[in-house]
Amino acid sequence: MNTNKSSDSVFSKQDKTYTGKEIWNQPVLWQEIFTQVQQEKQSITSFLNKALQHNNLNIVITGAGTSAFIGLSLSGIYGRKSGKHVNAVSTTDLVTHPNDYLSTDSPVLLISFARSGNSPESVAAVSIADQVCSKVFHFIITCDEKGELAKYDTYSPKFVFVLPENANDKSLAMTGSYSGMLLAGLLIARINEIDSLAPQVNVLIQYGQKLLGQSEIFREIAEMSFERAVFLGSGPLLGTATESHLKLQELTDGNIICKRDSFLGFRHGPKAVINNKTLVFLLFSNQQYVIQYETDLIESLHDGQQPLYTVGLIESGTLKAKIDRVFVLSDKGNQLDEEFLPVCFILPAQMIGFYKSIQLGLNPDSPSLSGAINRVVKGVLIYPYENKD
Repeated sequence: MNTNKSSDSVFSKQDKTYTGKEIWNQPVLWQEIFTQVQQEKQSITSFLNKALQHNNLNIVITGAGTSAFIGLSLSGIYGRKSGKHVNAVSTTDLVTHPNDYLSTDSPVLLISFARSGNSPESVAAVSIADQVCSKVFHFIITCDEKGELAKYDTYSPKFVFVLPENANDKSLAMTGSYSGMLLAGLLIARINEIDSLAPQVNVLIQYGQKLLGQSEIFREIAEMSFERAVFLGSGPLLGTATESHLKLQELTDGNIICKRDSFLGFRHGPKAVINNKTLVFLLFSNQQYVIQYETDLIESLHDGQQPLYTVGLIESGTLKAKIDRVFVLSDKGNQLDEEFLPVCFILPAQMIGFYKSIQLGLNPDSPSLSGAINRVVKGVLIYPYENKD
């Protein structure tokens, strides 16, 4: 009886909190974003072609915090589709060391991600780019048309893509805004193919609905007695692992200490974090070549200190490795290009973070009891930049 009451309370908060609504609304949001990108195809293509015509163009993908992690998942696809050099770097690094990342003699396409666009570093980064770069094209992807970044006044060419209103999370933690901007960025990277991507977007939505439909299982995982969590992913899924670790740590007010790494990188020291109070979450590629390396790591997890519980997420197939729980999204084989996986693979960490926050007696919409973290970062002073080579 007590368990049922607890479950009823959890699902009530799922419906009544902004965080819950924003997590469970994401598949609907993804469809809205796809439709919007389709509608803006001509203007997006026109702007990008003006930048991409420069043979020596460098592409920099930036953002702060969660928004910065989007670049970790998108740098590969932007490089492959554009044939240009691409660097994913946070605004927090751009602001302090712009000359390490921004070319002074080659054109730059600066793709900036931001939920509100009101973080001090967001505007500072584009402003400094205008100072440092001989030629810069600003492509801004944001959830708030009234934010400082969207309204940024510049002499440089600028394009602003504003996501649907539902993407602008009201909660502290970025959920729909993250997956929404990630999907928008991915679709824009493949803008010339946008119409042919409709089947993959439909599958993506189905995968999202399937994961959200298994929320009770993720609640049970969240209520296990773990004190640490590790998220592993390769390639574009390293960005997802990075955002996953922040989301769980953020929603639990730091009560759960989280780490992230690539499957191969984890054995080079970080594996020492595992103890019998550690949850390990494994985000598997859908590329067989990559999976070989990833499954090898699983075998090594059972050498030495054992984790409390291991969870795997894979698009299709079976894994020849000992994992406590594996979520398989498709029984029809792989249907998505690998770069689409990060959009839906973030959902488990969001749900686990949401449920763990409730279990700890926190408010998922505002989990920071001390006020150490806020929806928009506060207290950052931006100093005048002097361009010195």
